[in-house]
Amino acid sequence: MKIMNVCKLALTVMVISSASVFAEEGAHAASGGMGSLLPLSVGLAMALAVLGASTAQGKIGTAFMDGVSRNPGAQKSMFVPLILSLVFVETLVLFTFLVAQSLLEKF
Repeated sequence: MKIMNVCKLALTVMVISSASVFAEEGAHAASGGMGSLLPLSVGLAMALAVLGASTAQGKIGTAFMDGVSRNPGAQKSMFVPLILSLVFVETLVLFTFLVAQSLLEKF
């Protein structure tokens, strides 16, 4: 029982004293706390956007080729939706790029 009380007391002291350990310095707090992780996170966001867009564009192209191979006469009516789909997917990557650049300018 005495060991349990000593453990509780030690845990309480550690929790109370840890507040100063996790306190932010002035310069780090003014930067938003991001520090050097901002370029890494921007790169990760761009990589994920490009990965998702390339996967989506591959599936769009595959679906178009499947449709054309089943019905070659429908190629003219399927071409405009194909281009629009590819443009919409690529626009998401461009928006991610613009947001990434605006974040890096603040850094």
